[in-house]
Amino acid sequence: MPESGSVDGPTAYGAATAVVPDRECRAEERVMSGVMVEFPVNGTQAGGYLAVPEGGGGPGVVVLQEWWGLVPQIKGVCDRLAAEGFVALAPDLYHGEMAGHTEMDRAGELMTGLPPDRAARDMSGAIDFLLAHDATTGPAVGVTGFCMGGMLTLMIAALEGDRVAAAAPFYGAPLGDDGPDWSGLTARVEGHFASDDGFFPPDAVRDLQTTLRDMGGDVTFHVYEDTGHAFANEENPLGTYDEATAAIAWECTVELLRNSL
Repeated sequence: MPESGSVDGPTAYGAATAVVPDRECRAEERVMSGVMVEFPVNGTQAGGYLAVPEGGGGPGVVVLQEWWGLVPQIKGVCDRLAAEGFVALAPDLYHGEMAGHTEMDRAGELMTGLPPDRAARDMSGAIDFLLAHDATTGPAVGVTGFCMGGMLTLMIAALEGDRVAAAAPFYGAPLGDDGPDWSGLTARVEGHFASDDGFFPPDAVRDLQTTLRDMGGDVTFHVYEDTGHAFANEENPLGTYDEATAAIAWECTVELLRNSL
């Protein structure tokens, strides 16, 4: 549950009913329902994983990877969103490279070596692709992401203005002086953060919430007590997976996307 004193805790949504994959699930056991696609980006090509609802269409959602890369777990997030009725695309920001959960140093190298301008172009291209896709409905997309992808979720929402109507970052945000020009942020934002997180400390997260609200933003950051970074990753790479909290955060995210797109 959210830490005491957090704002607008997600318990208002009631008991969580989202289906969360079993904690023992392994990447090689996943059955992917989507496909890899390519899309144009400023005269070049980028790629990503696309999952479309069985019903054929729905609002578009961009899914942004953790520092591991476009791994099966992130593709699984797209599949789960498609099962909820969304057209979900996860751009491959590392362009084919990835790290295993035992390769923390490699993951850090990939993250710090990611060119910010290329990442911004790839994310913008992913939005272009979704909005032009026959299966996508509506004039704007939602964005969700995890860790590095949570930080990028907020950054691309600020950069893209009204093309992003909803943003749901998980345990990641541009803090301190690392933020973008927030004046372009028009999306409704609902983020999910851990109380015990050395990467994205909760006090700094709350400070950012205050800053964005003071600028007129519709922003709520939930801080969940007794949780650690990556609490929603069912593959449990850091030993912090929390099934109950992950289900609550997922239900909130689906509700946000349904109400905003």
